[in-house]
Amino acid sequence: MNRTYCILLALACILVIAAPLPAQTGAGGAGGAAPFTIQETGEAYDDLAAAVAAIGGGNGTILIAPGTYRMCAVQNEGRIAFVAREPGSVVFDGVACEGKAALVLGGASARVEGITFQNIRVEDSNGAGIRLESGDLLVRESLFRDGENGILVANDNRGTVRVDQSTFSGLGGCPEDGGCSHSIYNSGTGPLIVTRTRFERGTGGHYVKSRGARIEVSDSSFDDSAGTATNYMIDLSNGATGTIARNIFVQGANKENYSAFIMVAPEGTEHSSAGLAITDNDAGLVPGLQRRTSFVADESGQPITIENNRLDPQIARFERR
Repeated sequence: MNRTYCILLALACILVIAAPLPAQTGAGGAGGAAPFTIQETGEAYDDLAAAVAAIGGGNGTILIAPGTYRMCAVQNEGRIAFVAREPGSVVFDGVACEGKAALVLGGASARVEGITFQNIRVEDSNGAGIRLESGDLLVRESLFRDGENGILVANDNRGTVRVDQSTFSGLGGCPEDGGCSHSIYNSGTGPLIVTRTRFERGTGGHYVKSRGARIEVSDSSFDDSAGTATNYMIDLSNGATGTIARNIFVQGANKENYSAFIMVAPEGTEHSSAGLAITDNDAGLVPGLQRRTSFVADESGQPITIENNRLDPQIARFERR
């Protein structure tokens, strides 16, 4: 077993999100109490959408009781935090609002902590756990699994997206009659910052696809060993500056496109990539796989720093396209 794969397996034990606790399904919280409580006022609601409406254009934190909820909500204004009372105990399962996502976020900002999003699929194959339509987003200690997109950002959004200590598993796809979905798809122009996060078992598309002008992906793991028909680990579609550092990448055998781990500007150079730094990463192939590939492939033609990365001998450091 190669060194990179061993490190990745060890990291998986650290990053894994705890399995949700057995809990009630639907609107009931512990002891039958209303499960959605606005922290600032103490008011409790049976429906998440009602709690969101009560905050309106203000600032508020919705504390969510343990449970599996087959409901969704749309935020149109304000600054709202959606927080599990016990991280890993809250599951939003299989329901999308507006044919988009479990949480459709269109306010000034949103924060999501300790929540699992699973089985989110919609008619156009572009469903998501979270759809960010405006403002900034912070996601912490959350799990996205077995759906289409994990997080999808609207293409006219300029806000900053931050993801920390979360897991994306069993996501993505490229259906013949629709566009591709991805674990994280930042189709906006704002920064995407991903830290201490795990990506695994992709089912198509890319693990991270970003059209933003700035990227930071650090201290994270990309385990493609059980992936199916996946593409790049990181796709910077229109170029980006920033850093990709201290991550672990393992490429699996079942790929739609295995030509590179990280791809820069494959869809045009709308943003500068000059000074993009890709450093101190580990990259390997699943044990026993014989394949030639590239760690970084670039179509921007701009100076990129690629140094101190530990690569399997079959992986070329850099390819200009």
